[in-house]
Amino acid sequence: MSTQQEVQSDFPIDWEEDHYVSRRDFFKFLTLAGGGLAAGTVTMAALGSRPRSHIEFEPKMIARKDAVGIGRSITFSYPREHDICLLVRPTENEFFAYKQRCTHLSCPVEWQPERGRLYCPCHNGAFDIRSGAVLQGPPPRPLPAIVFEMRGEEVWATGIREGEQA
Repeated sequence: MSTQQEVQSDFPIDWEEDHYVSRRDFFKFLTLAGGGLAAGTVTMAALGSRPRSHIEFEPKMIARKDAVGIGRSITFSYPREHDICLLVRPTENEFFAYKQRCTHLSCPVEWQPERGRLYCPCHNGAFDIRSGAVLQGPPPRPLPAIVFEMRGEEVWATGIREGEQA
């Protein structure tokens, strides 16, 4: 008897059935894979819902102080060219800067000096000028604030502070 025949007689394997996956094994795999996906989704949701604090970017000059009249606003790009932001000067010595996209559906917000707020005309959303907090409407969280500093007569953006969820 050859060695291969001896091995086959000691370990008889039905090669036709060898690649067969039972229904029990298939559902065991599906259960484990589904559980892993669910656990991953919950983990990512928990990590994504944590409030983010200050995120620093390369400093960029926004404008000269006298370029923004009292009660006026200007738009600028920060930190990238397509990230449009709004610098508002409600009083002589106050400046506030926020991303211009509403946190509801990304419509552009506008400065309403007569009401002292930022307004989203798409769905009647409004934000507090001093904190970026939601005052009314469907926005789920405050506007992301642009962190800036005064360097002499210039306003420089230095980072972004994400608002906490409502």
